[in-house]
Amino acid sequence: LAALIAKCDTSTSVEEFKPKIIEIPVAYGGDFGPDLDYVAKYHDMTPEEVIKIHTESAYRIYMLGFTMGFAYLGGMSEKIATPRLEKPRTEIPAGSVGIAGSQTGIYPIASPGGWRLIGKTPVKLYDPYREKPILLEAGNYIKFVRITPDEFYEIERQVSTCAYEVKIYDYNV
Repeated sequence: LAALIAKCDTSTSVEEFKPKIIEIPVAYGGDFGPDLDYVAKYHDMTPEEVIKIHTESAYRIYMLGFTMGFAYLGGMSEKIATPRLEKPRTEIPAGSVGIAGSQTGIYPIASPGGWRLIGKTPVKLYDPYREKPILLEAGNYIKFVRITPDEFYEIERQVSTCAYEVKIYDYNV
């Protein structure tokens, strides 16, 4: 029994996971988020109220799936939970931020999808040419940070020249 316990004891070789927060800049509404007005009307709110609620929490990355790097995020306020589209779109642009039911997520690549699009990030969540192609990891957190359209295009330019660094910091419970 002692040999079995020693063989199964991984406490000395397992590193403690310390969650991080990744700040994701998002331009909301208009061409960036064509469904923001729908989400606001659905809840009898203004678009500004939806954005405020969407940006005030840190969202836990529960898992990655659907496409490379698509993060299923937990912790969205029920105040903005909105049903999926009745008929999914055939192509959602990479970086689109959406809501489906009580979850929010980011499309890392262009793909079909039925989530309500409220914004878009210029950050590449999936880049096959990076050393670590998928930016996000389960167990970490995302914090959405509102940016202007001008800031979106500036960050997009920086991302294309590898001059933009995503802000990542320790999550303190």
